[in-house]
Amino acid sequence: MKVVKKLYQYATLYKKLIIGALIMLSISVAADLTGPFVAKKIIDSHILGIESEWYETEESKDAVPYQGNWYKRTDYFTNHETRGQEVRVLQVGTQFVFVEDAVPFDGSRKLDGEGITVTKNGQSETFPATVLEKQDLMSFYQPEIARIFMLVALYFGLVLISSLFQYYQSYYLQKSANRIIQRMRNDLFTHMSRLPIRYFDKLPAGKVVARITNDTEAIRELYVTVLANFFSSTINIIGVFIALFILNPTIALAALVLVPILLIWTIIYRKFASKYNHIIRARISDINGMINESISGMTIIQAFNQGKGAKESFERLNEEHFTYQNKMLNLNSLTGHNLIGILKTSALVLFIWYFGGMSMTVSSAISLGMLYAVVDFINRLLQPVQGIVNQFANLEQALVAGERAFSLLDEPGILVEDKSIMRYKGNVEFKDVSFGYKENEYVLKDITFQAKQGETVALVGQTGSGKSSIMNLLFRFYDTNKGKITIDGKDIQDIPHQTLREHMGIVLQDPYLFTGTIASNINLDNEAISREAIEKALRDVGGDKVLSHLSQGLDEPVIEKGSTLSSGQRQLISFARALAFNPAILILDEATASIDTETEAIIQSGMDVLKKGRTTFIIAHRLSTIKNADQILVLDKGRIVEKGNHDELMALKGKYYQMYELQKGQKNGLAG
Repeated sequence: MKVVKKLYQYATLYKKLIIGALIMLSISVAADLTGPFVAKKIIDSHILGIESEWYETEESKDAVPYQGNWYKRTDYFTNHETRGQEVRVLQVGTQFVFVEDAVPFDGSRKLDGEGITVTKNGQSETFPATVLEKQDLMSFYQPEIARIFMLVALYFGLVLISSLFQYYQSYYLQKSANRIIQRMRNDLFTHMSRLPIRYFDKLPAGKVVARITNDTEAIRELYVTVLANFFSSTINIIGVFIALFILNPTIALAALVLVPILLIWTIIYRKFASKYNHIIRARISDINGMINESISGMTIIQAFNQGKGAKESFERLNEEHFTYQNKMLNLNSLTGHNLIGILKTSALVLFIWYFGGMSMTVSSAISLGMLYAVVDFINRLLQPVQGIVNQFANLEQALVAGERAFSLLDEPGILVEDKSIMRYKGNVEFKDVSFGYKENEYVLKDITFQAKQGETVALVGQTGSGKSSIMNLLFRFYDTNKGKITIDGKDIQDIPHQTLREHMGIVLQDPYLFTGTIASNINLDNEAISREAIEKALRDVGGDKVLSHLSQGLDEPVIEKGSTLSSGQRQLISFARALAFNPAILILDEATASIDTETEAIIQSGMDVLKKGRTTFIIAHRLSTIKNADQILVLDKGRIVEKGNHDELMALKGKYYQMYELQKGQKNGLAG
């Protein structure tokens, strides 16, 4: 019910469009259901209507000449017209006869040389009769032709109205559905960007993508197809029952047996469909996740010849998805079109057999027009039932997809505030900070240090020692378990996340570039950073030298992740980005670890410009790049084991000394 409530809440955002579409749908259904009444009128009142009482009269409108006299149907007399001798026109087999007398009762008819004999309940009476020639019969039908044409025109007019309103309801319903899904996807994407980084540690990117794309598309079907079918089918069913009660209450009561059948049907179907759809949606999500992972790691897969293993893993997921799709297909086949077809045929045969037989008896309990209307309505009753049943699959898919999409929206996100704060001075302090990605498994333990305005602080240590975790805490990608972090004396947990990061910049070891141009990757489409500022930032970090060969310069296209650029070029763009945003606190996360020596030299010369006036944290891989740092923190197993500048730490001859000498020895060895 929670999912249904949220789906309803989204629908109310565009309720005018939806209500308008549903009103048009109601008009379409009403026009469609009026058709059988018109058909019944044509058959009973006009095609079979010539068997009504006729009276001799004067020549006038609707009067028919026959053998020198004029005759008019009783229905067409006005109050002032006088009626003469009553006569009848009756059908016997394929022939029509003229009876110059009143026929007091109706029953089975037999034509012989003496006339027409009518028999009912054992009582027979013979009346003189003349077989009508074709032209005479057409004369008696003449008053009906104009009326039949008018009703036929009305019938086609109703069909046209129904089709017209059906088209517009479909258009506006789809328009509202597209609006809803557009809004839902925007909400999901916006909320995704507010989710803490911790959330993405446990949910692969491909699965998040599946919820924003595949699941919302399944929900769209709910508003476009399921809603329209359920609403129109419900109106049709109600309308048909009303019409049947008007025509024949006995038939209507008999048809009510379909309601409990439909309810039982729904319960049984949903029991199995919900389970199958949950698995199907989960496998689609897994498949998306694996495809995303395989594309990202295609170099490794091909380099280590892991294509076969990746293929087998994919096939296992795909096979399970196929298995449950087949189960869903079998369920839909058993409870869908086939079963409805059997029920529909059985009901029509029973009604035609019972009431059709009655119409052929002497009592003529039901007219041919009534029989036609009833059969038409029974058919129309089963069509919406089939429409509802056939939409069960889409309904279940939408509910399961909605559950998955809304579970993402239900994840607690980070509050985003637009307010700004003054640029930091850049005094950073960690006070007894402990942190773990998992409960009671600390990766940082009792971290305490200060970084003063304008200082360069380097973090060194083995892989897993906690260097990157310190930066994650400073950016508030994660929050501390113990202790606190302050900037200019203010606890960062008292500063909104977006506001905190306003005057902070970061350069990663493997910088991420977005699809666009070099310029858009430097200013990230921030209009406050001008073209001149972009050029200056790139020039100051030395990027203009490395990127000068590109034909379009700053407008050179960048595809996903900047895969057409070298690692050095990507890093220089990342440096220029950091400089363009002019942060007060700058983090360089092993920013020179994966670039060539020549490019490193260019970056090192630009780093003095980049660090000037900023508090800079460097996560160092190459210790030679941090010799001039004001403060070096040596981490080991989540603790700061040494602290000082390069000369002080070398004099200590501790862990830093060993690491530096080891790298120096490796470098000399390579040089030798």
